[in-house]
Amino acid sequence: MLKKESIHFINKNRSLIVCEDNFVYLLPCIQLRNWISNFTISFPNQTIISDNYTIIPHGSVTLVFFYDATGLHSLLFGPTTKPKTVGNIANRCDVILIIEFQPAGFFPLIGIQQSELIDKVVPFSIINTSLDLEIKKIFNESLSIDKLILKLEELLISNIKIEYSYEFILAIQLIIQNSGNISSQEISKKVFYSSRHLNRLFNQYLGLSMKSFSRLVRINKSIKLLNNNKTSLMSICNELGFYDIPHFIKDFKIVCGITPQKYRANMSDFYSEIAKF
Repeated sequence: MLKKESIHFINKNRSLIVCEDNFVYLLPCIQLRNWISNFTISFPNQTIISDNYTIIPHGSVTLVFFYDATGLHSLLFGPTTKPKTVGNIANRCDVILIIEFQPAGFFPLIGIQQSELIDKVVPFSIINTSLDLEIKKIFNESLSIDKLILKLEELLISNIKIEYSYEFILAIQLIIQNSGNISSQEISKKVFYSSRHLNRLFNQYLGLSMKSFSRLVRINKSIKLLNNNKTSLMSICNELGFYDIPHFIKDFKIVCGITPQKYRANMSDFYSEIAKF
């Protein structure tokens, strides 16, 4: 099992997003970046994670492998559209491995209609027993973070089953590049697919309609702006194309369950994605 000290011995050639004493966020290798957003290794304790620690919805799948007092376990978090409180689980763990997928990044690995996994939290063994066992074996046997990530990358690359069409990838990119402020009709015109066909692909591969995914992207973009206390709500509205502050607050509450003001007052209780958008 990994020890916390292993964080300090990661190969300097490995691309790190954030590295602290108790956790590290790592980018995957180039071959996986269309599918995997980042890996996280965490050695949690209550001084850095509160029991109220909540994940902001981002519409992507997350795999979590963790050791606690009862052994090694795994959970699949399906494409998220609702906040998930995880601090009370994390604080019982000795070490956690998190694989965060890109939007639509999980389907090529598993081949399951993603709309069937929306907001589900289940043991990964229920979804794919053999892959679950292989990842657990790698996690259990790795004594360094470098070896763990390298073996994981090799395994994930070998299990990717399909490549997406250029048009579908472009549709996702358009939503992200426009911070979610683009209509389904505009996307349809740019990729030369009907809105109906695109929505069918989005539900199959990503789990959400284009409109729902656009809203999640827009709110996640707003969270990056909210994290700067000097940024006013009005400037966020102007930058992201909300009609006015009430419109922004309404959409924010639909996704996050709280107002932007309450989020800003309790930012340390929330995890927002760091690499997808």
